[in-house]
Amino acid sequence: MMGGDIARYAVWPPVATLAKQNPAVTSFMEYRQGQWARQGRGPSYRQIWVGLGNISRNLVLAVTIAEDDKFWQHEGFDLDGMEEAFLRNIEEGRIAAGGSTITQQLAKNLWFTPEKSLSRKTKEAIMAWRLERELTKKRILELYLNVVEWGDGVFGAEAAARHHYGKSAAALTSWEAARLAAVLPNPLRWSPTGTSRGVQVRASIIHSRMERRMGSDGHP
Repeated sequence: MMGGDIARYAVWPPVATLAKQNPAVTSFMEYRQGQWARQGRGPSYRQIWVGLGNISRNLVLAVTIAEDDKFWQHEGFDLDGMEEAFLRNIEEGRIAAGGSTITQQLAKNLWFTPEKSLSRKTKEAIMAWRLERELTKKRILELYLNVVEWGDGVFGAEAAARHHYGKSAAALTSWEAARLAAVLPNPLRWSPTGTSRGVQVRASIIHSRMERRMGSDGHP
């Protein structure tokens, strides 16, 4: 039965429709809504869809550097990153790193939950493979930047820019973009406008890499 449940992801849910249609709600948003309901909170979240052209180039660069530095080259999976994550997990004796690409993270956000299991990771891998074959890189990134969590009830670049900086995603500076990218590993614990030393250090590293790459090819 488990094999059949996994195998169906080779054909369902549909992926090609995402080339032009934006999902009304993601599985991850529904997961958060379930958490809020158990806490007695209403199903409130902020999300404003915008095209990739309306998202600052600074943020596009910061996020790809921070989350998936080989995004424009790989076909959905970063084997080197997965190996590094595997070795780190073995060393620490726990799931300390995932090695997931932006495509894999998008698959998780759209169709799954944060559950850590071999079954979920296998399904996620299948959907990531399908995303890469049916959508362009720019569309994958556009979808990701519109659904990724950036705070409690804050989803997507436009809502994040307005919530944290009071401006549109198109107007983000390089430092603002670096700080937003720096909190992606744990957006409920960290704030891009907070005083966390870890966020400051991570943002500085991201920003220095951005400066070296500004004007280079390989990203919009």
